[in-house]
Amino acid sequence: MTKRIVIFCDFDGTITEKDNILDIMKHFAPPQWKKIVDDIFAKKKSLREGVGELFSLIPSEKQQELTGYVVQNARIRDGFGEFVTFCKEQNIHLLVTSNGIDFFIHPILAPFEDIEKIYCNESDFSGDTVRILWPHPCDEYCGVDCGMCKTTVIRSYKNDDFKVVIGDSLTDLEGAKIADAVIARSYLKEKCEELGIEHESFTDFYDCIRALKTMKERLVG
Repeated sequence: MTKRIVIFCDFDGTITEKDNILDIMKHFAPPQWKKIVDDIFAKKKSLREGVGELFSLIPSEKQQELTGYVVQNARIRDGFGEFVTFCKEQNIHLLVTSNGIDFFIHPILAPFEDIEKIYCNESDFSGDTVRILWPHPCDEYCGVDCGMCKTTVIRSYKNDDFKVVIGDSLTDLEGAKIADAVIARSYLKEKCEELGIEHESFTDFYDCIRALKTMKERLVG
């Protein structure tokens, strides 16, 4: 096989069963967070702008409480550990690409040492409220103001890589449009069906393993 497989896997709602940012907002933020989320989905605010505003509602003094809450309450989707092992055994490059935040992603994923790289936003708790940092901004080909730009990350890998997007949400849609293959659930699955983007569906990571086995067979064939 000449092409290597590189996976760009979402975190919130994909690796974990629910969206951890929304969970944080429901538990820690004042009511105005709901309007900000509505504006993001209505595309009145960019992801970067909206996520930054959401966390600015939360005092920095709650850092330990925030992290503890998410780590305690996040549930990893079934089969993810086996999926990580499968990728390592098959020499598949597994990257996590998330618009989530480092203070909860890194501790949740700490047990999965074979993940090749984690791309996510960073946090600053030095001020009065939580400030989000953006180490992976959009390149000149993306004008969506993503915050953590998944399409920029995807484009940074070789053109001859076989690029697979796994995800569930709005943040994965633009990446799905330029990937070689898509494994989708929830909102992303619905949009792929609406836009005619070829995809496999999943409910757990055992489904993802089966889909990748089929992709490997086609590439070898």
